[in-house]
Amino acid sequence: MAMEYRHLGRTGLKVSVLSYGAWVTFGDKIGVPEAKKLLQLCRDGGVNFFDNAEAYAGGKAEEVMGQAIKELGWKRSDLVLSTKIFWGGAGPNDKGLSRKHIIEGTKKALARLQADYVDLIFCHRPDPETPIEETVRAMNFVLDQGWAFYWGTSEWSAQQITQAWDVAHRLNLVGPAMEQPEYNLLHRDKVEKEYAPIYKEYGLGLTTWSPLASGVLTGKYSKGHVPADSRLGQESYKGLKEKKLVDETLDKVDKLKPIADKLGVTLAQLAIGWAARNPHVSSVITGATKEEQVRDNLKSLEVIPKLTPEILEQIDNIVQSKPAADQTWR
Repeated sequence: MAMEYRHLGRTGLKVSVLSYGAWVTFGDKIGVPEAKKLLQLCRDGGVNFFDNAEAYAGGKAEEVMGQAIKELGWKRSDLVLSTKIFWGGAGPNDKGLSRKHIIEGTKKALARLQADYVDLIFCHRPDPETPIEETVRAMNFVLDQGWAFYWGTSEWSAQQITQAWDVAHRLNLVGPAMEQPEYNLLHRDKVEKEYAPIYKEYGLGLTTWSPLASGVLTGKYSKGHVPADSRLGQESYKGLKEKKLVDETLDKVDKLKPIADKLGVTLAQLAIGWAARNPHVSSVITGATKEEQVRDNLKSLEVIPKLTPEILEQIDNIVQSKPAADQTWR
């Protein structure tokens, strides 16, 4: 099935509905040779959006992606590259959304990516210690310098996004065009409820992360069994494991398996396709460490037309995570 491209919110930019992110892969598990193979598979499947952040593997993820893209020799205008600024190091000014760190962090990220610009730059988290006006002004400076074309937020509240837009309107500046929230079958409130009033108001586009809920929605985890080579099998993700792998959640995942079987897809494809069917989602960021995972993820496009109202209702009855109908984007 051919890749679908959607506008990033109200912008003129088109991004592939499925994208590829470097979190917990590039620089940690994957070097340049492996990255080139995964990235090429994505491009062959029509993916044009590749997501990164200064925090990923302490900057190594950007280095690996930048070198891989250089060696692949891709045409820059065919790509939509992003990075996110917040956690840049241990120094007191190496993190947060001050003007100093946004500008210095952006320049360092571009150097690691070996790029003159990124298409998208995100504030990786809200910074309660920096006035939003300072952040909005700094992000506009980044845009004015041509270091990025669009700026946005990640895991900001609807109130914080509204405050940023209020500042932008008051100063005749550019507001955040996109937000990058977690969104999956088990985590829906922010996207479907909290943000509902602001989609039309600001034309917010979403590039969502963790469609598989850190792998839980693949069905590979079961009670008492966590694969050693999985993300939640790593010691560094012990806290996430305890949060995600609760019996109630695993029971829900087991009950979703018959629906996936009936549709002739995997649980992972069902979960990714489900996230992509939301019209406010411009792109679903997927991750993969193996070539076969990339191929399987790309097949999620075939799931979207199969998600009839009846199937969606069956899914909702199982996961019990849908916000109240009068408070959602529906």
